[in-house]
Amino acid sequence: MGTLKPFPAVALLPLAILTLVNCGGDGGGSNTSPTPEPEVITREHDDRTFTVAEEISFAPLSEELAYPPSPPTDVYYGTYQGLQGEAVYAFEAPQDWDGNGLIMYTHGFRGEGEVLDVSIPPIPWRLAVLSAGYAWAASSYSANFYDARAGLEDTNKLALEITDYLETDWGVSFDAPSQYLISGVSMGGHIAAAAVDSENIDTTMFPVPYAGSAPFCQAEENQFQWLGDYPRAMMEIAGYGDRDYSEFQTLLGDYDESGSVIIQAGEMLAALFEINGNGTPNWANPINENGENLVEIAKNLSGGERPMFDEGFNSYWNDVSLSTGGADGTVAGILAGSIYDNQDTEYRWTTGDITLAEHEFNDSINRVSASDGVNALREDGVRWIPLVAGDFDVPVLTMHTLGDMFVPFVHQQLYQQKARDNGNEDLLVQRAIRATGHCAFSFSEIVAAMTDFLTWVNADIKPAGDEVLDAEVVANEDYGCTFTNTSPDAAEARASLPACSTQE
Repeated sequence: MGTLKPFPAVALLPLAILTLVNCGGDGGGSNTSPTPEPEVITREHDDRTFTVAEEISFAPLSEELAYPPSPPTDVYYGTYQGLQGEAVYAFEAPQDWDGNGLIMYTHGFRGEGEVLDVSIPPIPWRLAVLSAGYAWAASSYSANFYDARAGLEDTNKLALEITDYLETDWGVSFDAPSQYLISGVSMGGHIAAAAVDSENIDTTMFPVPYAGSAPFCQAEENQFQWLGDYPRAMMEIAGYGDRDYSEFQTLLGDYDESGSVIIQAGEMLAALFEINGNGTPNWANPINENGENLVEIAKNLSGGERPMFDEGFNSYWNDVSLSTGGADGTVAGILAGSIYDNQDTEYRWTTGDITLAEHEFNDSINRVSASDGVNALREDGVRWIPLVAGDFDVPVLTMHTLGDMFVPFVHQQLYQQKARDNGNEDLLVQRAIRATGHCAFSFSEIVAAMTDFLTWVNADIKPAGDEVLDAEVVANEDYGCTFTNTSPDAAEARASLPACSTQE
């Protein structure tokens, strides 16, 4: 393991950042007609500034489980200029590595703080990658918030220029990587999936020829549809649909210091669920038909009937999901207008023919439209929120927990449908994991997924996966058993979850 050193002082030229404009006409060709001034679209995020962390640390691989065996590695890190300003990079490689292959790791949402810190990949991910002879690199990105655009552009730039940074900052010389791959989790999964989608390949400032992608528990643009649909359905069914949506949190209750755990349920929750003696909601006990119907609405919006939904609904991640309710649709200023649109959303608590009560509910719920051109194509890189359109031509392997109430399983179903629409579903392998947490994969599940992914890319041996669009298959009580492989690190957390029938 290499010795970590302080960041070297390196002077880097700033990256030019262009402003999106709506171009006007040319005045009809007249030499005397004035040219209209272009409309400059600004957003809150444009004025935010961030600072890089002073230190990073790597967990020693030797202190963790020994499979796969950990090779001796060298570790490097530093800073570089990204889309919004300075960013931190980290790099780790087997000691005999010389351009044998590089995997970019993309981290998830890091909150809204000012300090940028690189995320070191999970130990099992690193072991699988390094033992296969690959190096990996990761960026802090040059901005926090849900800035998937900075995540994608900064990661691509790092991939192409990492060997230059290493030579400048550390005096080490490596060949340019012979192959590029990308993998990430949550928002980083969004970035990893978007990185191989054709539109983003065509529009990025730094095109990288990724040979495959492994996005896990990935979000994408539909994440903000889910985070708008579910709270609005709660307001309507609880009898508060006539109140302004911005009042959602006031009606919902109070949170702990983390801002993600409800510690005192408000009047809206009390109208639907039993309230525990300490003031917290008991998600497992709706007190009336409206509460029961809301549970079913959440189930249908998040992926339909499936194992682990009930356990996921009755978890911390339900609180986390609702903590975003009442937002204005700009994704905390990442966009200049609202991306949320429920004009075509059908809210259902049954699965057969739509009932009269459901018709009445859909007629009464408040309908809103997204702002025109809110996430349009840009001339200076990818969209503010890069699209995941399922249009790719390289192997993609995903993995998602079935009970995730924050970034729900429905994203996998949408991804599969988009891949089928583009005729490249044979390049998409998806795995369902019987767990409730967000990205709560076991050690062995991560190792197996990354090992199978690398084998697919390099030996053209396509791994097995799960069917995600057949409702009958997904609803089976043993769905997800094939690739759920709990290792000691996850056994305790999953001890209360329903076992597969073959394990009973």
